[in-house]
Amino acid sequence: MGTQKRTSLSRILLAGCCSVVFSLTGSLAWAGTIVGTDHDFSTSTWSGGEICIACHTPHNADTTTTDAPLWNHALTAATYTLYSSPSLDATVGQPDGSSKLCLSCHDGTVALDSFGGVIGSTYISGTANIGEGTPGGTTGDLSNDHPISITYDAALAGTDTSLFDPTVGSVTIGQGGDSKTGTIDDVMLLANKVQCASCHDVHNKYAIPGTPLLRITDAASALCLTCHNK
Repeated sequence: MGTQKRTSLSRILLAGCCSVVFSLTGSLAWAGTIVGTDHDFSTSTWSGGEICIACHTPHNADTTTTDAPLWNHALTAATYTLYSSPSLDATVGQPDGSSKLCLSCHDGTVALDSFGGVIGSTYISGTANIGEGTPGGTTGDLSNDHPISITYDAALAGTDTSLFDPTVGSVTIGQGGDSKTGTIDDVMLLANKVQCASCHDVHNKYAIPGTPLLRITDAASALCLTCHNK
């Protein structure tokens, strides 16, 4: 069933999800759509001109990872060198949940076009390879990146007073009509954890224009100061 996910039926179903948006915007991105962003692969030969299929499939999805809706892309199996610091009170473990999905392209060990049961050959490069892995490798390095998949709750904030309590106060992600307001826990954390998606919006719904899909602007360190009481 591996290669069957790339059949015409799957392509028609997935293309239909995005066809209305794409026809209205061409290649221009705006808050609220993936079209025209760095995650729009419709101009890549290996995508078949589609946007969604590299990550999602309507049938026979991979359900081995949590927070992976109708997942179609090959999952990374890398083990990472993790971030550490004497001032860090949170417990850092291997990435899980949605962060593992992000790393399945961004750690450099899995090809961008490895989806639908097919092994690809186009790998991410440059600064987008945050895991610093090599094609087909089994290790990555996250020691110089913000820790992910860490539990951030009121208990941690009580231990580390340089953090805001994520269950109180108010924060807004996005801007204008494409925004959402709530506590840090409500709008940025996933199951009480900091994940890649806490700061970045893969689908561009709440991303700030002109940023690398950031949910909050990094001007004047605003994104950092959302959680860090400095």
